[in-house]
Amino acid sequence: MSEKESKGFTRYQTFIIVLLATLQFTVVLDFMVLSPLGAILLKELSISTVQFGLVVSAYAFSAGASGLLAAGFADKFDRKKLLLFFYTGFVVGTFLCGLAPTYNFLLMARIFTGIFGGVIGSISFAIITDIFALEFRGRVMGFVQSAFALSQVIGIPLGLYLANLYNWHAPFLLIIGLAVIIGIIIFIYLKPINEHLKIQSGQNAFFHLTNVISKPQYLRAFAATTLLATGGFMLMPFGSAFGVHNLGISMSQLPFLYMVTGICMLGFGPLTGLLSDKIGKYKMFIIGSVIASVMTLIYCNLSVTPLWIILVLNVLLFVGISARMISASALMTAVPEPQDRGAFMGVNSSVQQIAGGIASLIAGLIVTETSTGYIENYPLLGNVVVGAIIITIFLMYGIHKYVAAKLASVPTSIVSTEVI
Repeated sequence: MSEKESKGFTRYQTFIIVLLATLQFTVVLDFMVLSPLGAILLKELSISTVQFGLVVSAYAFSAGASGLLAAGFADKFDRKKLLLFFYTGFVVGTFLCGLAPTYNFLLMARIFTGIFGGVIGSISFAIITDIFALEFRGRVMGFVQSAFALSQVIGIPLGLYLANLYNWHAPFLLIIGLAVIIGIIIFIYLKPINEHLKIQSGQNAFFHLTNVISKPQYLRAFAATTLLATGGFMLMPFGSAFGVHNLGISMSQLPFLYMVTGICMLGFGPLTGLLSDKIGKYKMFIIGSVIASVMTLIYCNLSVTPLWIILVLNVLLFVGISARMISASALMTAVPEPQDRGAFMGVNSSVQQIAGGIASLIAGLIVTETSTGYIENYPLLGNVVVGAIIITIFLMYGIHKYVAAKLASVPTSIVSTEVI
């Protein structure tokens, strides 16, 4: 594949974008569906907020550990084969979640799913970096990460509907059906992605990983990712419980809230990606951070509120979160050297997963649930999130300066003008 395209996308590149977006949809839905199921699981399994936070973070921790172990090998294999291997394991793990009869079984199933599912995102990002030039990656990330919104429009409302109609296992079985179809499409239609194999140094996996995690510019990127994930993951685990017990949303209104938010994000996600390519990825990141901070402070301090106000605030909150994630992801793809892309993305994904797991655990320790289900200390949680967002702005500035210097050192005949 050509690293640089003059304009637009080829038909195959469009196929790649749609395939990766659909793939991410299943992985994101598998992770996100636990949040709206929180109100059900707390009751059905008779577990505490700390135990539920552990279920959420178990996936993240296992994903982070497996990502680190796999990172050294990420540039040693055809990315298609690597993607198929981990996606198959993800399907098996999700199937176990769909069968889980007890809390402990579910916890083990989430760990197994995380071992495989947590690596898929890094492989997808490496594929994007291999196939698309930097000036298009904001748009590509915007479309691929619209899977987050699509899971809210279709996946989460349908999952909640099935959970209420049957039981909480049903959403996981729904994911399996779609994932099997996607796996077959990957096997048949995705071409081998192995150009990176031609520039490998021959280092063994351990030394390759050690080399990646010892580079100062990569370490700065990993530090930024840590706080980026912390700010995003803290609010998610108890979002549905806070909405139901604190804001006065009924269980029947919860799918509607997620659906409306998701529909709006299907438009705002790609728009954010386009703007990050046009005005600069770091500028877009700052704009998203400001919006996310303001909305977090407002949302976390609400009491019982009319649904239409909650809808507006929730959409604006996710606009900010989405703008941060899309612009930051696009900017991060420019950090690694070509021979390090798979390993860098693997470690970066692991850092994100582990940080998200820690964030979920911290959130479970900060908030408490009363006997009536009311969530206490949510405003404090919001303050912690805003603090993380502010620090991340400064860390991302260092990444922005490094990428700018890196691009400036490349002859203009080799790389096109790029706004970062």
